[in-house]
Amino acid sequence: MRQALEGSQAIARAVALCRPGVVAAYPITPQTHIVEGISKLVADGVMDCELVSVESEFSAASVALGAAAAGSRAYTASSSQGIMLMSEVLYNIAGLRVPMVLTCANRAVGAPLSIWNDQQDSMAVRDAGWIQLYCADNQEAVDTTIQAFRIAEATELPVMVCVDGFVLTHTMEPIDLPDQDVVDAFLPPYHFARMLDPARPISLGTLVDPAWFTEARHSHHHALLKALPVIEQVDRDWQAATGRAAGGLLEVIGPADAPTAILCLGSVASTFTEVLEDHPPDDPVKLIKLRAFRPFPAEALRAACIGVKTLIVLERALSPGLGGIVAVEVQAILATVPDAPAVHGFAAGLGGRDMPVELLPDLLAAARAGRPGEFTIADVQLSKLPEEDR
Repeated sequence: MRQALEGSQAIARAVALCRPGVVAAYPITPQTHIVEGISKLVADGVMDCELVSVESEFSAASVALGAAAAGSRAYTASSSQGIMLMSEVLYNIAGLRVPMVLTCANRAVGAPLSIWNDQQDSMAVRDAGWIQLYCADNQEAVDTTIQAFRIAEATELPVMVCVDGFVLTHTMEPIDLPDQDVVDAFLPPYHFARMLDPARPISLGTLVDPAWFTEARHSHHHALLKALPVIEQVDRDWQAATGRAAGGLLEVIGPADAPTAILCLGSVASTFTEVLEDHPPDDPVKLIKLRAFRPFPAEALRAACIGVKTLIVLERALSPGLGGIVAVEVQAILATVPDAPAVHGFAAGLGGRDMPVELLPDLLAAARAGRPGEFTIADVQLSKLPEEDR
């Protein structure tokens, strides 16, 4: 049913449609509205689950880990410093190959303190071993949340659904919420092959000495790579069920033969989609909307870059002392490709700074004037800085 909903409300209802047995979370802006919405659904009798109030994000992730390992579909959500606090448990969840879903309402990581949006939090835990899927709008957030439970349980890998804080979580959009019977048909009952069971005692997370640790890491790495076709197939199945796709691994928007492309993640993809509709046809530019950041869809990216001469990578985070995070990975993936495009890395929108439509022509001009491989914070106002920091 189509209705106007705040992003957080829509995500809460999507979680409810997936019938989790346990939800545990700790409030932090801008994630709080999601779990507040779930709490109301539980209180109103719409949602039948154990909602656990905890004392920290570390505890929230730990409760969800225990619940999923014990045989319950589990969910949590967090942002920013909360993601940092639960990072130890995020590594444990992934390393134990426990399927569950977490919404990251992306927010800048302090200091300095910021409650506004960038993607530094999810990028900081990109190597924890979770599948990471980024959403361009709230309809994608709803659809990806439902898909995430199926992906997690099919691969026995946890899935982090990344949604730009405030830009999406606190914005009203017309949303198509699927009927419960559609989700029930799409999402089988929860199953975890290594579920803890007193009748069949096993250990999860036991000590692994050097004779086996490398093999555990190898197995985890290959499980993520094998998740690539699963992510694509689940999106196709969702499209068959609802008529909507969420973008698979990545989506190319615009002229297929455009010599210039912009790669980005999250809500700015929606902005650029609108801007490109009015872009001069004599300067063709296409958009590569990266949905799956982990596992990284290397082959899909190489295919999307065939014929591209200039590739602009725009990201809402950075690695201080190096520059781009996504741009460096893209450069490495394309390094062995004949006639690979020149990659220009930019960060913008850090700490919630607006990313207006005028950003597109500025990026195009900067890339065409710059040197390949350079990294620039596109919207920095150097006049605000002392001379030695410029």
